[in-house]
Amino acid sequence: MRQVFTGARVFDGATLHDGAALVIEGDRVAGIVPEGAAPGGAQVALAGGILSPGFLDLQVNGGGGVMLGDGPGSIPVMLAAHARLGSTGLMPTLITDTPEVTAAVLAEGVAAGRAGLPGFLGLHLEGPHLDPRRKGAHDAALIRPMDDADLARLCEAAGALPALMVTVAPESVTAEQIARLAGAGVIVSLGHSDCDCAQAKAAFAAGARCVTHLFNAMSPLGHRAPGLVGAALDSPGVMAGIIADGVHVAPEALRIALAARPGGLFVVTDAMAVARSQLTEFTHQGRRILRRDGRLTLPDGTLAGADVTLPGAVAHLVALGVAVETALAMATALPARLIGAADRGRLRPGARADLVHLAPDLTLAGVWQAGARLA
Repeated sequence: MRQVFTGARVFDGATLHDGAALVIEGDRVAGIVPEGAAPGGAQVALAGGILSPGFLDLQVNGGGGVMLGDGPGSIPVMLAAHARLGSTGLMPTLITDTPEVTAAVLAEGVAAGRAGLPGFLGLHLEGPHLDPRRKGAHDAALIRPMDDADLARLCEAAGALPALMVTVAPESVTAEQIARLAGAGVIVSLGHSDCDCAQAKAAFAAGARCVTHLFNAMSPLGHRAPGLVGAALDSPGVMAGIIADGVHVAPEALRIALAARPGGLFVVTDAMAVARSQLTEFTHQGRRILRRDGRLTLPDGTLAGADVTLPGAVAHLVALGVAVETALAMATALPARLIGAADRGRLRPGARADLVHLAPDLTLAGVWQAGARLA
């Protein structure tokens, strides 16, 4: 079935088009044409705002009341919950856990990929090979160096998943292990690390090409000790996720990072089980996580994930003075580029017809996945 979307500005992943219509055929994009030249088909009239590619979230720990790793069946629950929040593609993310839980999640992810679950982009393993000094909300008792069995398991999984991202600290892996992971197709991301700038750049040289939630749980930027933050901002070939919720990163730091690395940052939610739920707290790995005033914390006040959606993150960026095209690309084309998802993140012929409609105030007004309206 052909659908023709009119009445909103169309963002194609890089540029905003005024007076344009988006044409989709079935579950794929057919093209963007002038409204006056739109072909016949089912007309979808939108009340202003912006029509964009569906948002892509590469760091999602939970949603719909569940956390990845809590047990089998969490992936489809998370995919469904976040799709209705505007993230039509996501990487379910496992927080540092035991080898047994990690193996079970990898197996569930491989099955999800083979089943073609809508919105499943692959998996992100955030740990357990981190630095306890920068553990954040991760359980220090579960953090450990990478061994040969871990390496083999990850390399095997990379060949069976649509994409696999692994967050590691240079202190817990070797350069050879990073190189082998990268060679197997793993997206190696540095995070939860107290490494210095030289250590970080050595890891980039070995094959790491991303940084996890920039600024948070890592050695900071100092004028004589640039740390992991400085290494990320001074490495043009490296991308970094960032949590734009007004809690994890101060506006000044966010603007500085964007100025230093235009086109090098993408937004993530770092969402937890509370996403698209009424939960005010939940328990994970035996620890309570509290939801209060837009924050998720352990009882001692340590931040434990974030309570934000990608449309909310885009709106926050725009409110800070970021161009709307830049903010939208950070939730669409840029994460798609990092994971090699050529048919996502842009509205071009042949791309998946995954769409979000943002109202003029940038709140979420509609979501389509494979051409079918979800919300």
